[in-house]
Amino acid sequence: MKFVNRKALASALIACLCWGVFARPNTAEDAVKQNIFVEPVRGITDDFIRGVDISSLYEIEKCGGKFFDDDGSEKDLFAILKTHGVNWVRLRVWNNPTNGGGSNSVEVDIPLAKRAKDAGFKLLIDFHYSDSWADPAKQYMPKAWKDLNEKELNAAVESFTRDALKKFIAAGARPDMVQIGNELNNGFMWPLGKIWGDKGEKAGGFEGFTNLLKSASRGVRSAQGSIIDKLMRKDKKIKIVIHLADGGKNELYHSVFDEVVKAKVDFDVIGLSFYTYWHGSVNDLKRNMNDLADVYGKELCVMETAYAFTEDDGDSQGNVFQIYSGKTDGYLPSVQGQATAVRDVINVVAGVKGGLGVFYWEPAWTVVKGAGLSNSEGNTWENQGMFDFTGRALPSLAVWNLVGGKGQVKNKWGGSASNGSSFVPYALGEPVKVTTGPGKEPVLPKFGKVLFTNDKENQIQIVWEKHDWSREKAPKTVELKGKISGSDFVPICFVEITNRVNLIEDNSFESGNLGKWKLDGDGAACFVEDNKGNARNGKYTYKYWLGKGFKSSLSQTFTGLANGTYEASIWAMGGGGEKEISLRARDFDGSKIVKTEIVNSGWKNWNQYKLRIPVKDGKLTLQIFLDTNDGNWGNFDDVELYRVE
Repeated sequence: MKFVNRKALASALIACLCWGVFARPNTAEDAVKQNIFVEPVRGITDDFIRGVDISSLYEIEKCGGKFFDDDGSEKDLFAILKTHGVNWVRLRVWNNPTNGGGSNSVEVDIPLAKRAKDAGFKLLIDFHYSDSWADPAKQYMPKAWKDLNEKELNAAVESFTRDALKKFIAAGARPDMVQIGNELNNGFMWPLGKIWGDKGEKAGGFEGFTNLLKSASRGVRSAQGSIIDKLMRKDKKIKIVIHLADGGKNELYHSVFDEVVKAKVDFDVIGLSFYTYWHGSVNDLKRNMNDLADVYGKELCVMETAYAFTEDDGDSQGNVFQIYSGKTDGYLPSVQGQATAVRDVINVVAGVKGGLGVFYWEPAWTVVKGAGLSNSEGNTWENQGMFDFTGRALPSLAVWNLVGGKGQVKNKWGGSASNGSSFVPYALGEPVKVTTGPGKEPVLPKFGKVLFTNDKENQIQIVWEKHDWSREKAPKTVELKGKISGSDFVPICFVEITNRVNLIEDNSFESGNLGKWKLDGDGAACFVEDNKGNARNGKYTYKYWLGKGFKSSLSQTFTGLANGTYEASIWAMGGGGEKEISLRARDFDGSKIVKTEIVNSGWKNWNQYKLRIPVKDGKLTLQIFLDTNDGNWGNFDDVELYRVE
């Protein structure tokens, strides 16, 4: 079947008429009005998991949250999800939650699970073995278990798992799959279940970790074989999942699953979290999953993924989503971009041997006062929902049907979703800007990030038109046209000709690496960070952070300079409290050193610091010097060095 992408054709026409279009994310207000296209996934089956985690639903509904279908009518969330192609529901379980965040105790989850089952969904239960959020950064022991020894803890894990599942089964909400832990990169139930302890910390290591996994697994199997389960005439095996984050990191998965398999832990499925803005490209996910399938022979499932439909913030809490573009690819934070990102993850999993499916994390976590991260916090996830901030279903929710070639929708607000293909370039992901001096030929980028009409960004080769730069003697900006093979879209490079040329190459660290900068210090503490939320411009910054104090310097040396006065400057922000941060210059006049002190005053409180340097020896070395206390952090961006006299 051949699909015609009307948006692609229209955008191609616009591209012919408008050179150098730049991509813009859509607003939250306009999200339901978007017209999107989804390319079907070849070979996808009806039983492929198209799952959603809706663990916050109890508190959303308790606090007055509502959901609206494409026709504008208010409906039950399960009914809306069902008509849009979702077939599985995932619910997290906390031992004794007391601080909101969904309040996902066994007692809270059983009615939700029963509603899911009654609506025809299959069910995944995700045990966190914690009283609150558990992820790679925190795996806190439930308060009731914190004083137990190893033997007692293993017994508690087994009995809690068994008894909880028996309650689900007795209520008519028998799980089809169970996670024994959530994102276990470094174990769970710290410290007894922690794999790698910090320096001086006593941790259970792999033996402690795998013993706890065995106890949890026995709890699942015991509930599955219980009398109540047999009376319910359920003989189908409950699949057991062991779940890690960082789904693109093959080395991590081998380091954990080699030991899990060696310890003979009873499990069925390798679960992965994969967020494109944290965990790499979809190609990284594909390589990892194909290798895991070949090496371990287990089924695989992406337990968590998500993407933003807007950059807008629906409350005052701020949002987790900050980054949307890597070095070579990415997605626009738009309804179309969200649908494409989900479709691409589905496409990877559907092509992997033993690939079961994909779960989207919290697509219904809308902006509802009282239903946030905790009792005292708002929501950091609402711009990654598949409903807008008021609970209206977005066109991207139709992706679960459209990957199978069906389920076209048109909504009350003018939006739509249908199948499409043959996506073409329509915009630059970001402006292309180059600076050069009068009469000098600029160094033009060979590749540029280009957005296609499915709002996916790829790095594409660009051939720039010829220009006689020797004749450009006066300061000005030249708009240089480019050509992309096989496309009518015309990218533009803005070449600024100026007498004031910044001598710092890649001054905003947008190459993603240190380049000509030389680091004297700990690379784990000082590095280039890919985080748009921490950048003054672009997406990258020079970042420093370590739990303990350290000293370092990042330097770049310049030679062959004309003698005279130069000005260096840098933008900085951070938490503050360092012994010293300074921008320094040396080697410009014998052994002299000049510096300007940098004082950070909080996140996103960017300040510029300047330094005058009288060069007499035709050279200088510029340094970013750090002498920190424990836990200090900060970011640097937009470094400049000009000759001023």
